[in-house]
Amino acid sequence: MSGLLLAGGAEFGGQMAGPDLFAIELAGGFDAPICILPTAAAPDNNHKCAGNHGVRWFQSLGAKNAFTVDVIDSKSANTPALADQVRRSKLIYLLGGFPRYLGETLAGSLCWQAALDAYQEGAVLAGSSAGAMVLCEHYYDPYEKKVLPGLNLIPNACVLPHHNTFGRSWVDLLRRILPGSLLIGIDEQTGMVGDMGGEWAAVGRGEVTLYRSASIRGYGRGGRFSF
Repeated sequence: MSGLLLAGGAEFGGQMAGPDLFAIELAGGFDAPICILPTAAAPDNNHKCAGNHGVRWFQSLGAKNAFTVDVIDSKSANTPALADQVRRSKLIYLLGGFPRYLGETLAGSLCWQAALDAYQEGAVLAGSSAGAMVLCEHYYDPYEKKVLPGLNLIPNACVLPHHNTFGRSWVDLLRRILPGSLLIGIDEQTGMVGDMGGEWAAVGRGEVTLYRSASIRGYGRGGRFSF
């Protein structure tokens, strides 16, 4: 059964164990192949460390087949052998880092198409911070202070990660730039699990806050909502 997990950051540790265990179960259990994509951490050469940290985290939860796929630039994103590894995975996790680099590296690539193919066949797609941002139709690049087109897995939406630390400060700007879009604030160590067009649930430590054109509503652990 396919599904999505969007996390607000500070993903590996603390109260993210619950959301990640749920994603593992949805992906088929502890034997399911779990692919970590460290693409967003490549610009500051942190992809090896970040990817290995993700593998150790999932192993600590009981996963037996977690690994990194080093999609770190346009060339590797279009390498057939790497795309095959992504396509065979049952949980595909996009790490945080630099959102624009991640979005532009994956857009139109063989590896992103492989992730979509896997999702259509029942895999779980997950993203934290930058990884969650680029899955939406729009994302905000805080480095260039621009709204850019995302991978559009979630139409008419924009994620504000780290909502309880700094993401909340983007709200007024993004409401002006994207007046008809849903803004999704996700706290650190917090996630939302669900699927496109279906029901979502808030999981983890904090809240998921939905900013609609005329309302603001927060959902704590177990809170359910739809778009």
